[in-house]
Amino acid sequence: MNCSIFARAWTARATNRGAVMASAELTLAALDAWGEHLGASLEAPVVLTLSGDLGAGKTTLVQAICRGYGVREPVTSPTFALVHQYAGERSPVYHLDLYRLKGPQDLANIGWDDLLSERAVVLIEWPDRAEGVLPSDAQVLHLEHVDGHPELRRITT
Repeated sequence: MNCSIFARAWTARATNRGAVMASAELTLAALDAWGEHLGASLEAPVVLTLSGDLGAGKTTLVQAICRGYGVREPVTSPTFALVHQYAGERSPVYHLDLYRLKGPQDLANIGWDDLLSERAVVLIEWPDRAEGVLPSDAQVLHLEHVDGHPELRRITT
C-alpha cells in the first residue's frame, strides 16, 4: 500500500522532553486506511495504547489495525468483557477496553501479566486506567475530534 497520502498529512514537533510528536488530521476513511497499513506493519510483541474521548474513533481504529494484521473475524468493543482475543496471521491480538476499570489494581483479574508476557499484539483503549503499569515501550496514539470538522480526526503519536 502506498502511504504517501498519509505522509503529507503528518506534522512533527519536538516536545519539551526531547521526544518528537507527530500528528495528522485525517478523514475517517483515511484513518481507516492508515490503521490497516499500521496493522500490516506491526511485529509482535507490541503494545499500542489508544486514548481519546468517547466517539473519537478508538475502536474503529482498532478494527482497522486488526484487519491489517490479518484478523478475519469481526472485531467488537470489549467494554463489558474487558478483553477480546483474536487470531492474527502472525500472532494473537488482544483488544482491551479499560474504561470500566477503577485503576491498575483491577488488571490482575484480566490476566494482565500473562497478556504482556505473550508474543502478541496488545491494543489498549483507555490506557489511563493502567497508569503506572504500562510497559515503558508501549506505543501511544491519541485521537480527538477536530473542532468544526465532524468528518476529521486528529491523531497524535
